Amino acid sequence: MSKHHHRDRSWAPAPSPLPDDAHVIDNHTHVASVIPFARAMSHEAVEKGQPEVPVYDVEQLLAQAAAVGVTGIIDCGCELPNLMTAIQMAVDHPDSVHAAIAIHPNEAVLHGHRGVPGPDGLSLKYKPHHDVSFDDALAEVHRVALAYPHQVVAIGETGMDLFRTGEGAKELQRDAFREHIALAKELNLPMQIHDRDSHREVIETLLADGSPERTVFHSYSGDAEMGEIARDNGWYLSFSGTVSYKGNDGIRESARLVGLDHIMVETDAPYLTPMPYRGRTNAPYMIPYTLTALADVFDLPVAEVARATRRTTRTVYGV
Repeated sequence: MSKHHHRDRSWAPAPSPLPDDAHVIDNHTHVASVIPFARAMSHEAVEKGQPEVPVYDVEQLLAQAAAVGVTGIIDCGCELPNLMTAIQMAVDHPDSVHAAIAIHPNEAVLHGHRGVPGPDGLSLKYKPHHDVSFDDALAEVHRVALAYPHQVVAIGETGMDLFRTGEGAKELQRDAFREHIALAKELNLPMQIHDRDSHREVIETLLADGSPERTVFHSYSGDAEMGEIARDNGWYLSFSGTVSYKGNDGIRESARLVGLDHIMVETDAPYLTPMPYRGRTNAPYMIPYTLTALADVFDLPVAEVARATRRTTRTVYGV
């Protein structure tokens, strides 16, 4: 039997709690997606003869995070049906949850189009809500951002993603990104960028249109050259578990380049779980592992880096 069949699908153990004066916020996560993802992992484990994995609800996931010093999250809704999912979570948990909303770049390509084939046989999956035009979908982002000003603290995730669409949809994605840039400026909200296989295109677009005052590269994946561009433009970098992965020296060097006052921490749960638990379901309680990796980058105590990310989160999002 291959190693894959023995992969541990259980939840990773909780990290040591952060000190009381170093509590942090997970500034980009998808808690609503963690629950079905964990359920799928549990089914897979049972099929392979492993113990069933518990599936937690939102309240349990937030409590689990708070227990280790992750006292708040910014939950991202970036598909049309999920905008209100994130906002309602913020309404229900006003002390610990805020929302970021947008139309994800891959979603933007599908709105008003019946699927777009991608490179290497990859394709994006059409769903009924994609019958809505992109303009109408973005208008809904605008409407609910205005309707829930206390809950919506960012426009995101938006940007470009050439991994699934390749060159075929590049200009569709760029147009959608530009519309989000304009919206973030109009609403005076920070913008969270999704940038996959599209560093050059994203940077070109930001420089051409002028980036929002508070621009955040979520789950930053660039190299040191991009880190220098971010530093020179005052952009913020948010680091997920990938900062702990072997071979990601460019990500770590970029953190040093922009400095402690321009970094934040996130999970992007349920994906990108930090080492040494890569491959298991991610959730906000895992943040201290990523902070430990960032502390190694700066050769500073975890608590000091945690406090820095918390200050930056307040500066960027006002929470």
